[in-house]
Amino acid sequence: MELIVLIIHLFLAIALVGVILLQKSEGGGLGMGGGGGGMGGFLTARGAANLLTRTTAILATLFICTSLALALMASNKRAVPRTEPPNRGAPATPGTPAPPATPGSPQTPGTPAPPQR
Repeated sequence: MELIVLIIHLFLAIALVGVILLQKSEGGGLGMGGGGGGMGGFLTARGAANLLTRTTAILATLFICTSLALALMASNKRAVPRTEPPNRGAPATPGTPAPPATPGSPQTPGTPAPPQR
């Protein structure tokens, strides 16, 4: 389910970028413009602007919805309670002295090594 929503989210992002780039900006930009060549008189400049504005709004709403859905799916996946690892033996009781080191065994950190003869 998460993969499907993610794929839809990616397609919405690509479509949203494309529709935004098609819109006519203040400086001209990549927009379709109001010239005579672009659409061959299929839509007027005002009709194309209204269509692109509505399409942008719809795509943006769907994009936000898929973003929220993905965030909820990720938080639900993380909220699953984790089980504690099994205890390995009984815990050491405080105040119990450690067994004495045998000769030839590695030294514990912080204790000086016995002098060599």
